[in-house]
Amino acid sequence: MEQEKLPNATLILVLGIVGYLCCCFAGIGIIPAGIAFFLATKSEKIYKESPETYDNYQQIKTGKIVSLIALILCALMVIRFIYVLTTSDWDLLMEQQQEIMEQWGLEQ
Repeated sequence: MEQEKLPNATLILVLGIVGYLCCCFAGIGIIPAGIAFFLATKSEKIYKESPETYDNYQQIKTGKIVSLIALILCALMVIRFIYVLTTSDWDLLMEQQQEIMEQWGLEQ
């Protein structure tokens, strides 16, 4: 009997990696990582119903681990972002940003 492949295995890996790569952009990687984690959990349930039918469960587990790591990093980045915004002086942040833009020659 030929074994089938679990659905969305490649998509889970790709979304988990994209979430990991985007975690530093104000936590926006939480979206693809969350989708990947949801799909991986759904595929795990399908696998547990009949494990002898599917052969790419290891790929699903890997994608779930990558997406979980991405979710944790994104959550930490969001917490850090909120902490910086709430504890620092907004005028000082804007002044520093203006100085950086002037150094790069991006003045308006």
